[in-house]
Amino acid sequence: MSKVQKSNEEWRAQLSPEAYSVCREHGTEAPFSGKYNENKADGIYKCVCCGTPLFESDTKFDSGTGWPSYFESIENAVTEIKDARLGMMRVEVLCSTCDAHLGHVFPDGPEPTGQRYCINSVCLAFEEE
Repeated sequence: MSKVQKSNEEWRAQLSPEAYSVCREHGTEAPFSGKYNENKADGIYKCVCCGTPLFESDTKFDSGTGWPSYFESIENAVTEIKDARLGMMRVEVLCSTCDAHLGHVFPDGPEPTGQRYCINSVCLAFEEE
């Protein structure tokens, strides 16, 4: 799949102010405020910017952090890069198709992967099965 590239003006026109802040400016939403934190329905979580499928509902778990958490992404859907912006080393998660900031991944998740993809709800669109 080819990269989706848009100007800042095009992203602003497409996204809500909060989604633009998080996805395009690497912000974060407040914990326990996102609409998908408590979602238990079956389906696919997609990138709100470009529609790329990112996470399947059967990989979602309650991490108690206040953000939707997944132990695995869909293959090749996300890119992981080192992030030292806040004076600590973390691993940022981006949409592989449009480079939207989604959240971070931590090595304290459940089996089978041991990963916790901590993702902002505002970055996601949910397609129920």
